[in-house]
Amino acid sequence: MLTWFDLGVYNDAGELVRHSPGRLYTWRLFPGIKFTYTPFAALVFAGTSMLRWHLLSWSMTITSIIAVPLASWLTFGGLGWRGTRRAAASLAVGAAALWTEPVQRALHLGQIELVLMLLIVWDLCQPDRRRWKGAGVGLAAGIKLVPLIFIPYLLLAGRLRQAAVAACTFAVTAVVGFLFLPKVSASYWLTGYFLRPGNTGSVGALVDQSILGFLTRTIGTLAGAQPVWLVVSVIIGMLGLTAAALLHRSGRPVQGWVTCALTGVLVSPISWDHHWVWILPILAVLVDWAARARGGARWGILAVTALLWGLFGAWPGRFTGRWAYIPEGLLGFFVNGYPISGTRHPPPLHASPTGIFRRVINAYLQRIPLPHVWDLHGIQLFSWNIFVLAGLALFAGLLVAAWRARRAGRRDASPAKPAARDGRAAEAG
Repeated sequence: MLTWFDLGVYNDAGELVRHSPGRLYTWRLFPGIKFTYTPFAALVFAGTSMLRWHLLSWSMTITSIIAVPLASWLTFGGLGWRGTRRAAASLAVGAAALWTEPVQRALHLGQIELVLMLLIVWDLCQPDRRRWKGAGVGLAAGIKLVPLIFIPYLLLAGRLRQAAVAACTFAVTAVVGFLFLPKVSASYWLTGYFLRPGNTGSVGALVDQSILGFLTRTIGTLAGAQPVWLVVSVIIGMLGLTAAALLHRSGRPVQGWVTCALTGVLVSPISWDHHWVWILPILAVLVDWAARARGGARWGILAVTALLWGLFGAWPGRFTGRWAYIPEGLLGFFVNGYPISGTRHPPPLHASPTGIFRRVINAYLQRIPLPHVWDLHGIQLFSWNIFVLAGLALFAGLLVAAWRARRAGRRDASPAKPAARDGRAAEAG
């Protein structure tokens, strides 16, 4: 299952930095794909590109696999779990997450997502007294920009020093990029290159599970979807950051940064399926809620957890009927809804994977855009947007949790009623 495709893109970018840095953001590393990470990330990849490919690829895979139970362990520690209970829950959720499509897709591509998630989770689970808490967030953002959303979250949560540390660390990574790659950094930061989501592929592709991807598939064009996405993303961003800060301030920091992470995945211009590795701490939070609930509420939360796990699951290809280029899991279940033929009658489920795969490769090699037809209806509206719709449902649930935490905080902070105070005084007398 391991192809290390994205790791190869990182490696090629590192080779470009070492031998021809001026072409870093103009060279097509693969037909239709350009390097979109920061200049600082390119410098990191320049260092790793000096390793032999066999050593680099398997080191990335092993590190990413280890990151899964470690992130689970840190999350449960932040939730207050201790001892063997924490170890058991961490291994169980880690095993469940390892079976999900986003995690397996990250391993399949050699993606850096699991390592960055571990870095952020480790940083945010540190005690507040740690002077350099926030540096992990800033370093992750210096490699990939989406973690920048954690900085306003820390500000709204009242963690000003941590936000400042994160912002300064991110600034240092940008300065390092300018020092070693001045022209490349100017091209990246000053021309708006990092704002062009199409550099990594089609925004409307099945594996882009962002709100922008959802709107592109629904409306029909990226140009028509972007104005709507700007409004929707601002609203979701404001609600998500506010809810995350409320949860943090109410003594629920893990639920706070999980809400922030989910908000970032939703509003990001591009959220490939492997960006949803944040399903791991989300599952941990749901397990924690179930453990603290009683009666029917516990069973209800467990049912939601199982449903979510199933939706994000890496189901075998013989169950999903996937084609060669569609990821395992329910995301590729209704492959007959993938209108690659350029007609309004997509190929049947039993279409030849080899023939379709060859057509895709030929279209790439000829630099001809694939003839997508956004004619989704019925179950396709769900199957093509399964991650983003599940994410929006989770988002709504976390908003409710933040609202209830705020109401509980108000009740705890409200002064006692005069009659009650008089009654206690009478009892004391």
